[in-house]
Amino acid sequence: MVKRLILILGDQLSMDIAALRQARKDRDVIVMAEVAEEGSYVAHHPKKIALILASMRKFAKRLRENGWQVAYCELDDTRNTQSISGELIRRAAQYGTSDVVVTRPGEFRLIDALENCPLDVTFLEDDRFIASHAEFEAWAAGRKSLRMEYFYRDMRRKMGLLMDGDKPAGGKWNYDHDNRKPAPEDVAFSGPLQFTPDQIVNDVLDLVEARFGHHFGDLRPFWFATDREQAQRALAHFVRYGLARFGDYQDAMLADNQFLYHALVSPYLNIGLLDPLEVCRAVEDAWKAGHVPINAAEGFIRQVIGWREYVRGIYFHEGPEYAQRNALNHQRHLPDFYWGAQTNMRCVSKAVGQTKSEAYAHHIQRLMVTGNFALLAGIDPTEVSEWYLAIYADAFEWVEAPNVVGMSQFADGGVIASKPYVSSGAYINRMSDYCKGCHYKVSVKTGEGACPFNLLYWHFLDRHRDRFSNNARMGNMYRTWDRMDDTKRETVLAEAKAFLERMDQGGLV
Repeated sequence: MVKRLILILGDQLSMDIAALRQARKDRDVIVMAEVAEEGSYVAHHPKKIALILASMRKFAKRLRENGWQVAYCELDDTRNTQSISGELIRRAAQYGTSDVVVTRPGEFRLIDALENCPLDVTFLEDDRFIASHAEFEAWAAGRKSLRMEYFYRDMRRKMGLLMDGDKPAGGKWNYDHDNRKPAPEDVAFSGPLQFTPDQIVNDVLDLVEARFGHHFGDLRPFWFATDREQAQRALAHFVRYGLARFGDYQDAMLADNQFLYHALVSPYLNIGLLDPLEVCRAVEDAWKAGHVPINAAEGFIRQVIGWREYVRGIYFHEGPEYAQRNALNHQRHLPDFYWGAQTNMRCVSKAVGQTKSEAYAHHIQRLMVTGNFALLAGIDPTEVSEWYLAIYADAFEWVEAPNVVGMSQFADGGVIASKPYVSSGAYINRMSDYCKGCHYKVSVKTGEGACPFNLLYWHFLDRHRDRFSNNARMGNMYRTWDRMDDTKRETVLAEAKAFLERMDQGGLV
């Protein structure tokens, strides 16, 4: 007799997930379902949907091979209720039980749906993460500011990663200063390991094309890893061939090289095909063996056990309303060029074009190109956040919302960042080759051909002066603005306003 339904979600594809560890093969049924609601609550990139569905099907196959009873419903099954709660209710009636066990989802949307499901749902802690919710809350208690760096150090100490006794290996906690080199002339890394679709993947691609082909993004060619073994091979490939230069060039951007020295394992981490400690140990082992410099190993590990764990902690610490915050009261609609319409800004065009083709852009492209422009232009952070959630393969709300609402758009009012991450075109020019061949000229500050980032940078500072002029990290910016003569300031603001009006009206910008 079936005693319980064990719900496994599409981002919980780990044999070590808490709900599976508590299950029994002789009495419990694993429930997995591909539902339209999860594919369309935002218009997810077709590659993202395909990655999750193909990985789910392979995981269900692996469970069955290991002796589990699996009740799996494919998207086009005529019995499919097309929601997680609906599928649980249907399976509960089928198997004569009301007991459900699930590892707590990573989005308040799903948590709320399951809490309101008319079944007896038991939530288990998602202990794939290094810091539990209770541990993060204990760390945050009584702190005036919740800065990632101090949390990261505690995680290093806890896990013993890159440690020399009680001290950080190499004598420093953070080698970020060494990891800001501009784009190199040549990249000696072929990019992430790519996989040829098998029959399961091809079936999913056909399904996604039929059901979600109208969503923004190119479905084919599709090359993501879709099972644990492939994901492990992708990690090993990066550690062997790409990691050594990752630190140096992790912030660099190139128009004709989409990956540089990046690993692109975050989608696999975020759906459960890889474990964060497994990834960090592989990187640490490469450093210990003398294959990679410490700035590369530390920079990568900081992204995983520092930033990734930290933003998850912030998401749950701040609560369900966090994703809707708008501290700067930005109300402008997201321009059509975020969805592929033409723009003369080469940096934005390249970042969006890469996103369309790969469902991927690295953290600086997200923060300092598409995110920077949205912040400078005063775009509604809810629309910005929904865009990031939809179009990146690694995006789930627990990781996306703090990165966008907090880090990128300063919409949380400073919970994550001590100042807004804004820059003129000079930063993009220094870290990329985007400005070469652009319609605009990064060296031009006003008038014909002036870079929009230059104009909007000062426009942003001017309109938010009351909030930021006393920020210790922004004083130099305001002093530079104040030293400009009145005529120049008036010209900058007038041209910025004209640019924004033209953009709002759908004109080519």
